Amino acid sequence: MNEKLTRNIGIMAHIDAGKTTTTERILFYTGASHRIGEVDNGEATMDFMAQEQDRGITIASAATTCFWKEHQINIIDTPGHVDFTAEVERSLRVLDGAVMVICAVGGVEPQTETVYRQADTYRVPRIAFINKMDRLGANFESSLNELSVKLGANPIPLFLPVGSESEFKGIINLMSMKFITYDTSDQGKTIVENEIPQAMSSEAEQWRERLIDSVASFSDEITELYFEGKDIPLALIMSTLKEATIARKALPVFVGSSLKDIGVQSLLDGVIELLPSPSEVPPLLGINQKTGKNVEVVYDKGKPPLALIFKIQVDREAGPLSFVRMYNGTLRKGTSIMNITKKKRERVNRILRMHANRPEELTELEAGDIGVIVGFKEGRTGDTIGSEGAQVLLEEMHFPTPVISVAIEPNTLSDGDKLRSALSILAQEDPTFTHRDDAETGQLIISGMGELHLDVLVTRLTKEMKIQARVGKPQVTYRESILTEASDTEHFSKVIAGKENTAGIGLTVRPLSRGSGTKYSCSAKVRGIPEIYTDAVKRGITNAFNGGIQMGYEVCDLEAEVTSIEYNELTASEFAFEACAAMCFDKVAQQASPVLMEPIMNVTIAVPSLFVGEAISSLTSRSGLVNSIESRASGEYIHAQAPLAQLFGYTTILRSATQGRGTFSMEFDHYAQKQQ
Repeated sequence: MNEKLTRNIGIMAHIDAGKTTTTERILFYTGASHRIGEVDNGEATMDFMAQEQDRGITIASAATTCFWKEHQINIIDTPGHVDFTAEVERSLRVLDGAVMVICAVGGVEPQTETVYRQADTYRVPRIAFINKMDRLGANFESSLNELSVKLGANPIPLFLPVGSESEFKGIINLMSMKFITYDTSDQGKTIVENEIPQAMSSEAEQWRERLIDSVASFSDEITELYFEGKDIPLALIMSTLKEATIARKALPVFVGSSLKDIGVQSLLDGVIELLPSPSEVPPLLGINQKTGKNVEVVYDKGKPPLALIFKIQVDREAGPLSFVRMYNGTLRKGTSIMNITKKKRERVNRILRMHANRPEELTELEAGDIGVIVGFKEGRTGDTIGSEGAQVLLEEMHFPTPVISVAIEPNTLSDGDKLRSALSILAQEDPTFTHRDDAETGQLIISGMGELHLDVLVTRLTKEMKIQARVGKPQVTYRESILTEASDTEHFSKVIAGKENTAGIGLTVRPLSRGSGTKYSCSAKVRGIPEIYTDAVKRGITNAFNGGIQMGYEVCDLEAEVTSIEYNELTASEFAFEACAAMCFDKVAQQASPVLMEPIMNVTIAVPSLFVGEAISSLTSRSGLVNSIESRASGEYIHAQAPLAQLFGYTTILRSATQGRGTFSMEFDHYAQKQQ
């Protein structure tokens, strides 16, 4: 594999921007599929889960490989619905570049903003594709403007649409200054270059000037040639633009209509010319496990193997399929490798390359490539795998907290064990899905990112895994926290099997700012205690975090600092210290003014301007706070925050208040003290 000829890209967008349709065209033009699968008729190659075909949305990020002009392109098609944001998050972590699909009618929508921020977090260079220029209400300039205003991006259009809506005919290449149309008889495979229509020549010249002006700001050489009135070589424009794109200072913009087969091949050229190869991306950060120091992971085939598991998919016959991104070295079939995160050895039984859901067997996987490993038993999303002799732990992935729960119970007792093992499989695949037994009610509780997320998972249980279960109404996943600082000590003494077990612990708990999570620390005074016992203390306290303070909900925004440890080497035991730590946390947290915390959601409501008043009153009556109202050609967008508990069934309320014309989306923002 030549890394210069490899691109690892993701395709991301808001729901219904045409992301999967764009991917289907890419697979068709690159020869990876021989016919175009449409989302509307449930035949999309990348949406191969039964539910994706039924619902017409992408749920799981699918990985596939195709080839274009001698380049290997590994594509990950990610979901656009906010409930499946973890799928986007874990894909971005391993990508070298991304294509953002923007709907020319809807412009920059809420989930587009979310994925753009996520891509910034992982420093992923992007190019944009303004899609659906054939749709009623399509507006190229308005979409461009929103890229600047809403995302703070620096959009640089490389193509110009000719016409819009039903009059959309083709695109003008602002670099070659040619009018490009696509032959409908072979689904757009044949590209026809024409002279720019007379009516658009002066407009095209103006856009060309803007393009040169934008690129000149990144290159003194281009600026000099421009002022001297000399021709600027196309290769210089493209190399300068590529550098600016990799540095995330420019967002090259392409335009077209995937459904009408216009502009996708130009977008493929853009992927190759403007997005980085594995050797051109900035180095990753990792932690050397021997020294504990941060190290830079620079792409190198000659180094020991190093890779990240970014997704687990459980196959009924093969077991867990671990999707990995290789950063260094080469991984070979039949060899052993270290799971550095879990400190366990694993065996590489088989290596596959996925073409959506069709696997291809490989003998090895090189640095810069994406593939699937069969045979890992302990691997989980976010684990680093590598050589035992050169252990570097890559930056871990962070996933949002599940905020909505439902009780689930099997229809028959015999289904109980099957249900639990099925839930374990789903939790292995999806880091934002959890299940637990409620200590008070004895019910089995499952938690996820939203009503659609849980609905999809429950449908998978009943349809795919053939488990009949009853599901309760959605409940909010609350948290507990504290308002004040408190300190105390706890002593533990118990005789077990004739041996005395003792431990003593001093602990301080203090509140942290909202959104900080939980933190465990040990005072500098606690020195000289064997590590086996300090580990037991840490285990006892971090497990107590999950057990809550008063109501049994997990704690958040709190720090627990161990201030003293009483240790007697004759009677000390791991069990005593772990139990004492948990008891001490319960005792001290009770004294620190415990409070119940509820999830607050960011809500975006889209309504025609006629119904703004009704939409706002429907939200404020549910404890919502409006932050801003934004006017767009397609209507008014109300940005607000509201407690999740008040939003169950809100879709129906909003529809009846707006005569069925209002829609809303929400995503978790933070936990706040529950108001009585």
